[in-house]
Amino acid sequence: MAQIKQIGPGRKTTGTIDGVTYVTRNGKTYVRSSPTMPASAYNTPAAKKRQAIFKFIQMHLKYHLRTIKQTFTNKGNGSSTNRYYSLNGKALSMALDTLAELYLDGELVTITDIEAAISAYAAEHPKAIVIASKSGYQEVYLTGPWPATITLNAHTGDSTVIIIVNEYGQQTTINADGSVTVSGDQGSGSNNSESNGSGGSSSNTNPTNGTNTGGSSDIPSGGGDTPGGGDTPGGDGNDQN
Repeated sequence: MAQIKQIGPGRKTTGTIDGVTYVTRNGKTYVRSSPTMPASAYNTPAAKKRQAIFKFIQMHLKYHLRTIKQTFTNKGNGSSTNRYYSLNGKALSMALDTLAELYLDGELVTITDIEAAISAYAAEHPKAIVIASKSGYQEVYLTGPWPATITLNAHTGDSTVIIIVNEYGQQTTINADGSVTVSGDQGSGSNNSESNGSGGSSSNTNPTNGTNTGGSSDIPSGGGDTPGGGDTPGGDGNDQN
């Protein structure tokens, strides 16, 4: 997919024009040829199952968006969620395979079901799903339910970053003594504490307002098996490990 740099229709266009698809990502516009597969190819049982899995992955990404933004370093022009997907797409698809079958059979699948399925898979495959991949720090894997805190240890030295997972509208503070205080429903966001490895010798409370209501440009869209989409959620080829 080529990047559009000159001034022209593609600069501000997102969509398909005359067989060419324009995609704007992080303020830059890219162009690629539109899919030529017939519509019937998207209606096969296998295609519908992949579409269901992709839908569940999008729900999972949206649910953990605040945390993923802090625990993943972008690569190239990609977003933190694209990097999360590039590292975990295969494992997430395997974790959600059974749920997709139930969904196609007419059963209701909620975000609770999705998180439970991913947690169960992570418990059986503790090195399959990466939940932190930040420059200068060791990767952290999901080994069960999403943890309340994620501790990143530096590759060298004793630098430690403690990331408070905060996706439910609560304000969390890491105190100077290392204790954690959680207040009521007073806005959303996550807070970082960077220390010398002692578990929080300094603190940085930075609550932000607003809720994650969807529609964010950080959520990958246009997944595989949907007309106009690629095989990865909004990926640009720069997010591979």
